[in-house]
Amino acid sequence: MRIGMVCPYQWDVPGGVQYHVRDLADTLRALGHHVEVLTPAEHEENLPAEHVTWAGRAVAIPYNGSMASVQFGLVSAARARRWLREGAFDVVHVHEPASVSLSLLVCMIARGPIVATFHAASTRSRVLAALGPWARPWLERINGRIAVSDFARRLQVEHLGGDAVVIPNGVHVPAFAEGPPLPGQQRGAGDPTIGFLGRYDEPRKGLPVLLEAMRTVVATHPGARLLIAGRGDPEELTGLVGEELRPHVTLLGELDEPGKAAFLRSIDVYCAPNLMGESFGVILLEAMAAGAPVVASDLDAFARVLDAGAGCWVRGGDAAALAA
Repeated sequence: MRIGMVCPYQWDVPGGVQYHVRDLADTLRALGHHVEVLTPAEHEENLPAEHVTWAGRAVAIPYNGSMASVQFGLVSAARARRWLREGAFDVVHVHEPASVSLSLLVCMIARGPIVATFHAASTRSRVLAALGPWARPWLERINGRIAVSDFARRLQVEHLGGDAVVIPNGVHVPAFAEGPPLPGQQRGAGDPTIGFLGRYDEPRKGLPVLLEAMRTVVATHPGARLLIAGRGDPEELTGLVGEELRPHVTLLGELDEPGKAAFLRSIDVYCAPNLMGESFGVILLEAMAAGAPVVASDLDAFARVLDAGAGCWVRGGDAAALAA
């Protein structure tokens, strides 16, 4: 089968949707399907594979409590039309079409079967409300809807009508379970090593809550450490950490995929203190695949991932409960 997949977010910026599209494309290709991906990126040379086509540069917009790099306009439409014509796909699979994005453009242009996956889980979507009657006819052309969680499904049902099949995110377990830790880092070597990965300059990720909890942890475990990985301003983060915690905190910066796996294999506990805007929590699966216990805030999406004793969760924003 010839499958065209559309990722609306910038391919060379780390993100859950990007990873989902990449892994799904790789899996379908391994099963013998012909798969091509259309996506924006900062530079065409940043696209690592021949089956990934550059749709141009993207712009950053606020979406789902974060900043998402998306693409929309006449030039993008022309590129999408050419990609569809040359690809001659049996089915097109778009991701996050309910935003002003490349995925919505493809819904407007494509003439064959369309499948859509919904990832976002904001309880109030200003984007969907603003699109209103204009976008609905194009979104109604979608033949099959997938949601990565019940929370994401409720959002699209509320705003778009119809229904969606829930197919949770997955991860390649061997990529996280096998291999060495980070150089100089060793799990189980005394006092606990706690890990945090995310865009630490986004309030919704809850890093200040974790830092406050760490001040309590180091009072009883003086050798405790916190490894922080992800994007953001290092100087701003250093100021947020403060003098008291600085000896206990290591800033790793942005990690590639092998580095992320090694990071997760280096920690005793993975902490997800997120405050809002999560529909699933792929990083929780990745941490568990790497053998790291998970402590997370009690977001609906996280609680569903950590059911049946797979991890524990605490009240969101409560630093004392997180430290305990």
